[in-house]
Amino acid sequence: MSWLQRWNFIERARIERQLWEAFERREDLEALVEECRGAVAAGDRQRAFQLEVWQTTLQRIRKIETLMAGKQPEPEAPQER
Repeated sequence: MSWLQRWNFIERARIERQLWEAFERREDLEALVEECRGAVAAGDRQRAFQLEVWQTTLQRIRKIETLMAGKQPEPEAPQER
């Protein structure tokens, strides 16, 4: 991975979005990260940056889930006519 890729915010955001979209589809995020980790371990150096971004993004997703656990959406106030 080149140092330039680390600072490419557009590429980082695109890779983060892949995992967020998988989250929205209710896919198994840990399985996706493990599959990526396996590919890197098998020698796929192109996916090393993806793994780095996904690991960080997965931590953020889980932290947000923890913070939001038990919170219910606020009921809408009745509208006056």
